[in-house]
Amino acid sequence: MTQPPGQQPPQGGFGAPQEPPHGVPQPPQGPPPAAPPQAPAAPPATQPGYGYPQQPGPYGQPQPGPYNQQPGPYGQPQPGPYNQQPGPYGQPQPGPYNQQPQAGYGFPPQQHPGAPVPPGPGGPGGGSPFKRKPVMIIGAAVAALLVVGGGVWFATSGDDGGDGKPVAEKSEQVKKPSVSPSVDDGDGNGTGREDEDLNSGRKEGEAKVLWLQKNDVDLPRNGAEVYGPWIVGDTIVKGMYRTVSGYAVADGTQKWTLKLPADICSAPEQTTTDGKIVIAIKNGTTDKADCSALQQIDLNTGRTGWKKEVKKSGLFDMMSDLSMAISGDTVTAGRTGAANAYRVSDGKEVFGKRTGTCQPFGFAGGAKLIAAVSCRTDDVNNPQQEIEELDPATGKAKWTYKPARGWEVEKVYSVSPLIVSLTKGNTSEDKKWSVLALRENGTLRSQLSSDKGDKFSPDCGGGFTIFGQRLDGCSGVAADANTFYMATQDDTSGSARTNKVVAFDLNTGKTKWKANAPAGQTMKPLRMEGGNILLYVDGGFGKGGGIATLSPAGGSPKTVLQHPESTSAIERSFYDPKIRYAGGRSFIVSARVSAGNDKEELETKTMMAFGS
Repeated sequence: MTQPPGQQPPQGGFGAPQEPPHGVPQPPQGPPPAAPPQAPAAPPATQPGYGYPQQPGPYGQPQPGPYNQQPGPYGQPQPGPYNQQPGPYGQPQPGPYNQQPQAGYGFPPQQHPGAPVPPGPGGPGGGSPFKRKPVMIIGAAVAALLVVGGGVWFATSGDDGGDGKPVAEKSEQVKKPSVSPSVDDGDGNGTGREDEDLNSGRKEGEAKVLWLQKNDVDLPRNGAEVYGPWIVGDTIVKGMYRTVSGYAVADGTQKWTLKLPADICSAPEQTTTDGKIVIAIKNGTTDKADCSALQQIDLNTGRTGWKKEVKKSGLFDMMSDLSMAISGDTVTAGRTGAANAYRVSDGKEVFGKRTGTCQPFGFAGGAKLIAAVSCRTDDVNNPQQEIEELDPATGKAKWTYKPARGWEVEKVYSVSPLIVSLTKGNTSEDKKWSVLALRENGTLRSQLSSDKGDKFSPDCGGGFTIFGQRLDGCSGVAADANTFYMATQDDTSGSARTNKVVAFDLNTGKTKWKANAPAGQTMKPLRMEGGNILLYVDGGFGKGGGIATLSPAGGSPKTVLQHPESTSAIERSFYDPKIRYAGGRSFIVSARVSAGNDKEELETKTMMAFGS
């Protein structure tokens, strides 16, 4: 069997069997694994099915609906690596139906190296795929199917104008966050000493706490997911439940707030270069509502633009959630069975459902538009998927990469260079993981292989999706032209916890170097900046977190912004935090907000900003 150019079978790590950790029984071995991803297939000469006429209509009048209505199956708080917030009646809230989320839906479990995977007939060989052992969430998936199958689609008529348009409001009483709330040195939730502000314990060389924002949105009983944040100029914006709000980055003052007629159900990671975005909201306020109403918003001002209803294209067009991404002036709306894309500027449809047996279902945006494509087969347990780069202006494929049968596209860690995560297998015993690097023309560049003992767990957010997969938005990973950087999983706890960042050569797939996090803390890549790896170093026990950089040659991280030790308990209290860094300021945003009662809900900390 042929090996990819410059690549040899790995000697350990992802490509060789390992002894299980001490005290952990070795899992049973699954059946012999199938072939790894193969060489790219030539794209079809044309891509039929684009440009179907769109028949938009308003998504309905604002529906009052009680704030505390019972949410659907996607309204359950999601677990994450950080402290969980309590749910109704003070009970901690796990994932949907008390199951551990499945890999590929935002919660990668521990990554266990697996046995070698031989090359497929006629396909490339190379490093063996990663292996991991997730826990299936069959119960949640079936329940979701039952809800969608018994749902009612709300059709509307008319043009894109009309009533029911959300309006951004500027509050007459400007809402300002606290820089001197009552706080103690406990778990971040107490009332503490009223005579001290958040900067009273700041030491020389530490950053200031610029502001701390508490929740100001009345939420349903099980809380709500936070979308964003997006930073546009001097404004940081987040969406939650039926509200999108913009805050001044300097002092946290609320600049504008936009009230929506129904729940936000999906949003892209990206905005356009001029600060516009398109989000999806439900087309009603009941559990049977679809995630099908698109709304354009200018995040600089909170003003709304066009709105459009994504029309179902068949019985199996699942509209419970959408895969949204922005590339250039195009925003996607992918889901199982169909995909649409529209111009962000005016809402005109760019492409619709394709003819034939292959349909895009997930997208990653930014500098390039990457699509995950599913093709119908005679065996649902042995899927055939493809990876495509699309022209954002037309939706036509520039190239198509066809992995071996059975491999499914899970995440896109980077669109340029293109790095894709794939999985294979349906049970915890035979689940395998592979990370591929593709060239600009869609051919295989390398297949990553790690050293023995390394475990990886990229943080791909708290969103739980089944019918519209999120491909992008992962942290803990970064890439430059020739190297991919990924954080290892922390296997310890307490003051001994730590991890590494591992660098992989994209031309060979092999490990280049490893860099250790500071003692008692972990770190994860956020992105590349100025030729270096930008990192978030988390707040350890009695240690403030902060922003650091790491040289592309490795070494030790260099601190850029050190968060105060005196507020480390608050920093650690954020649920599955999203980290942003811009203009010399760092922002920590909770990925989900929930509480045991209304009083606790309004005391829940949602955003925190640091600066010099």
